[in-house]
Amino acid sequence: MASIFFSVLLPLSVLSSPFLLNANAHTKLGFSTDLIHRDSPKSPFYNPTETSAQRLRNAVHRSVNRVVHFNGKDASVNSPETEITSDGGEYLMNVSLGTPPFPIMAIADTGSDLLWTQCKPCDDCYTQDDPLFDPKASSTYKDVSCSSSQCTALESQATCSTEDNTCSYTLSYGDKSYTKGNVAADTVTLGSTDNRPVQLKNIVIGCGHNNAGTFSKKGSGIIGLGGGSVSLISQLGDSIDGKFSYCLVPLSSENDKTSKINFGTNAVVSGNGSVSTPLITKSQATFYYLTLESVSVGSKNIKYPSVSDSYGSSSKGNIIIDSGTTLTMFSTDFYSKLEDAVASSIDAERTNDPQNVLSLCYSATAKLNVPVITMHFDGADVKLDSSNAFIQISEDLVCFAFRGDDQLAIYGNIAQMNFLIGYDTVSKTVSFKPADCAKM
Repeated sequence: MASIFFSVLLPLSVLSSPFLLNANAHTKLGFSTDLIHRDSPKSPFYNPTETSAQRLRNAVHRSVNRVVHFNGKDASVNSPETEITSDGGEYLMNVSLGTPPFPIMAIADTGSDLLWTQCKPCDDCYTQDDPLFDPKASSTYKDVSCSSSQCTALESQATCSTEDNTCSYTLSYGDKSYTKGNVAADTVTLGSTDNRPVQLKNIVIGCGHNNAGTFSKKGSGIIGLGGGSVSLISQLGDSIDGKFSYCLVPLSSENDKTSKINFGTNAVVSGNGSVSTPLITKSQATFYYLTLESVSVGSKNIKYPSVSDSYGSSSKGNIIIDSGTTLTMFSTDFYSKLEDAVASSIDAERTNDPQNVLSLCYSATAKLNVPVITMHFDGADVKLDSSNAFIQISEDLVCFAFRGDDQLAIYGNIAQMNFLIGYDTVSKTVSFKPADCAKM
């Protein structure tokens, strides 16, 4: 979505070792890696004492908090730091930094850009369970200079030291959490589903030496997958033809299957059942904006309102798609119309959510005849399954996985599950294809 500021684009080819992919100058890249939900047994956040309903309830609460932390405005380029949330998101990726590779499990976040982790020496850091990355132990680590393109790509998030000409960064999040440290380049190694780790050289990272706020001690970094110029997607650039895709396994899946994220030639979404909608570029390059024209509940079509921005009223780019937000969020007025249409189609007695987070709920024992809900994006009709629309958040409560919120419209991950969703930042499209993600 944004211009590539880096001279180090990263196509891969097979080296002499059959177990390692590495960068060279011309080959295109295609690989897939696991996308681990934070409530999976494979995640450091996993709590074995919780039921699946409790985990969903917690995800709903995180979703609401994430939206509170998003600024909600179409941000100017002068205030990018208020546009992302330290809560990070719902999925994690195994990556390694440096040479030799130092493993971390980082939150994969389509709502932020920079890949950063806490580093030694930590002048003032939050408590972290895992060991800290030591840049002095990596033979490939190097701080970047103030005059470098890597530093200028960070724009207002970068500052310069007059003493040693090194580039520093500051990221302040909506909930007043922050990370500060050195902008550096190092080798990043990603795990791959074919057991050949993918080694990416000269990736710009943030080495955080001063970090505080609501970060969890169980996490050890964030991988920014947004559309900004320092995100992993933008840095991979031409080598992946600007393409990535993912397929999210439903949270209710008990077979412990892991979701997948695909890059480059592995990320093409096409064939029977696939539909595409334009990706809209706005001043806040981090977010992936789509245009939602209306939502159908059965045969009833509800037109989605246009949004106002600094250029006036526009129907383009009125919703973001985000893997890190659980619920789908609409303006309160539109949500009210949607809820009325859904409720009038279900012949069952409504039940209150005792925590007052979700407003359309039913007894889990009720037989719900859920209407077909279709999202009418510009050029792409996406028909939701009942599992994309309703979630069980307690033993006796099933609720509509949508919510009214006037800060920012977000197409959340419950609605995305069991769809192969492809992002093409060159052709500027997002594609949807129904899929059984547990089998991919």
